Amino acid sequence: MAPAGDREGYWGSTTSTLDWCEENYVVTAFVAEFWNTVSNLIMIIPPIFGAIQSIRDGLEKRYIAAYLALMVVGMGSWCFHMTLKYEMQLLDELPMIYSCCIFVYCMFECFKSKSSINYHLLFILVLFSLTVTTIYLKVKEPIFHQVMYGMLVFTLVLRSIYIVTWVYPWLRGLGYTSLTIFLLGFLLWNIDNIFCDSLRNFRKRAPPILGVTTQFHAWWHILTGLGSYLHILFSLYTRTLYLKYRPKVKFLFGIWPMVMFEPQRKH
Repeated sequence: MAPAGDREGYWGSTTSTLDWCEENYVVTAFVAEFWNTVSNLIMIIPPIFGAIQSIRDGLEKRYIAAYLALMVVGMGSWCFHMTLKYEMQLLDELPMIYSCCIFVYCMFECFKSKSSINYHLLFILVLFSLTVTTIYLKVKEPIFHQVMYGMLVFTLVLRSIYIVTWVYPWLRGLGYTSLTIFLLGFLLWNIDNIFCDSLRNFRKRAPPILGVTTQFHAWWHILTGLGSYLHILFSLYTRTLYLKYRPKVKFLFGIWPMVMFEPQRKH
C-alpha cells in the first residue's frame, strides 16, 4: 500500500480504505492514480465489442451479462483510482464479486440444454452476493473482500481444470493461457503491495518512462482484464462446442481474440 504523504488534488482528501502504491496526482491534478486509472480501458472497451458480437450472434443472455459485468468492473475501477473515494471503491470492489458470480454461473451451465435456467444455482449466487455485500458494508475490511473474491476465482479455476482435463482437452491452450495471465497479474499485485517503498524510491531515481513500467497495480488491471476476457472466451467456446456450433478463435485486426462460430446446419 501507499505510504502517507501523497499530494492532494481535484478530488480532495482520500476516503477509500485502500490507497495503492502509485503516487497520487503526479501526472495530472484531476486523476489521483493516473496509470491505475487508464489501465482499466482493457476492461471497458473489449467487453463492449464482445457484448455486441454476442447479441448479433444470438447467444444466451448470460454471456452478454458476463461481458457487460467485466465492463462495469473496469468503469468502477476507473472511478475508484481516479478519485480514491470510498463510494467509488465500492463501485469497483462489489462488481468484482457480482461479475465472478456470473462467470461461475456460465461455467457450471455449459453442459445444459439451450436457454435452460438453473434457479437453484442462481439463488445460491445471488444469496452469496447479497451476503458479501451486507457484511462488507458493515466491516469495511478489504481482506474480507479479497478472500471472498479469491473463493470465486478458485471455483472458476477448478471448473476450468475439470473441463480441459476430462471434457475438452484441446481447450487447454485457451484455458491455461487465461489462468496464467491472471496469476501473473496477481503476482504483480502482491509485488506492488509488498515492495511499495522500494518501487517508489526506484521511480524517484529512474527516468519517467522506466518508472511507468513499475506501476504493477496498473499491470494487474491489464493482465487480469485480459485474463478475465479470455476466460469468457473459454466459457463461450465450451458452451458453443456443447451446442454443436463450430467455434473458432479469430483475431480482430490481427491482434484481439474473439470467438466466431456458425450454428449447426439442420438436416
